[in-house]
Amino acid sequence: MPDKTHALPTFFFTARAAHRGSPVFLDNIHSLRAAMRSVRERYPFEIDEIVVLGDTIHTLWTLPEGQSDCASRWRMLKRAVSSLVSAQAGGSVSGPIWNRALWEHRIRDAGDLAMHRHMIWHAPVEAGLVQRPQDWPHSSIHRAIGNGTYAPMPRIARTVEIGVPA
Repeated sequence: MPDKTHALPTFFFTARAAHRGSPVFLDNIHSLRAAMRSVRERYPFEIDEIVVLGDTIHTLWTLPEGQSDCASRWRMLKRAVSSLVSAQAGGSVSGPIWNRALWEHRIRDAGDLAMHRHMIWHAPVEAGLVQRPQDWPHSSIHRAIGNGTYAPMPRIARTVEIGVPA
């Protein structure tokens, strides 16, 4: 993975399914992967980190130098996934798959990158899906462990003073 301390534009995104609690992204993980490959061929970007939950995708993307058009990439991705899912269902998908909103944050520095990377890796634990991040199969944490870039961050315990509302 390239060194992210340079000026290439890196973004954190959260995309959600149209229906909260729906396992649509996990049920269609192969379509999602195929659509990602297709969009990346046409509009290049690096997927630095990603976690796919049932109704949520958190990801870090780095775009090529001089590019910042994330909206076109997401529009193509959403369209491609929707088309593939519809085709697999024989054209009988009821309603939209994706929530129209997309949360986007441009990564500011190495600390911001590390925080978002940690958040992606630990999302399945926070969602109550697994006990350890590496137990979730649909996460880039496995790549990070394999190439030695995964460094667990210590969990910060919350302290609550007696008589002070949390």
